[in-house]
Amino acid sequence: MTTRTVTAMFDRYDDAAKAVSRLEAAGVPHSDISIVSNDPAQRGRYTDAPRHDHDGAETGTGTGASLGTVLGGGAGLLAGLGMLAIPGLGPIVAAGWLASTLVGAGAGAATGGLIGALTGAGVDETHAHSYAEGINRGGSLVTVRTDESRLSTVTGILDDDGTVDMGERETTWRNEGWKGRFAGGSDYAPGTTGAMSSGPIGAAASTSTGLGTGATTGRDPITGERQRVRTYGL
Repeated sequence: MTTRTVTAMFDRYDDAAKAVSRLEAAGVPHSDISIVSNDPAQRGRYTDAPRHDHDGAETGTGTGASLGTVLGGGAGLLAGLGMLAIPGLGPIVAAGWLASTLVGAGAGAATGGLIGALTGAGVDETHAHSYAEGINRGGSLVTVRTDESRLSTVTGILDDDGTVDMGERETTWRNEGWKGRFAGGSDYAPGTTGAMSSGPIGAAASTSTGLGTGATTGRDPITGERQRVRTYGL
């Protein structure tokens, strides 16, 4: 049976965590769900906690990919939240299969960090750069692996009021000067243009939001899926 990767970005960690809880309640296995968050409020809870690499040695968060001590962020998957250091992003909060991929042998440098992990899961590279940019700006990404039998359920749960319309958000960022490439650390591909942004994931100082410009059609131009929830086939 075909495996799909489903992605949804949230401005707030709390909205992403609620989506994870609803996925679990619907019977989606913990092993098929992942959350990666750079929400300042959530990250601040764990900044002072000791962190360890995957061999058990205590480490900082400046370079390399390392999963911190299990910190307890709720029930189910969220109980396994830990600090993760990703090149170009620094310390973030993460749990699930995508986090495990990032702390695998050589993942931080050899596969291009977060972008490499996402593209390895079937996410289009252009979208992977957008998700990395969104996380860098303080967002939270939920990624689910599912087969066709649960695809509609997963998509329906993730396509909620708190979910970011990435097509609209990308338009906003481009109007502010973003070039479509995340330029942080090893997630930056040599020879491309772009710069790491430091503004919030939400609408920034620019008053242009992409609404009413014709740029947002409600469907992703690559996959044809709803833009708030993107689905990729493996």
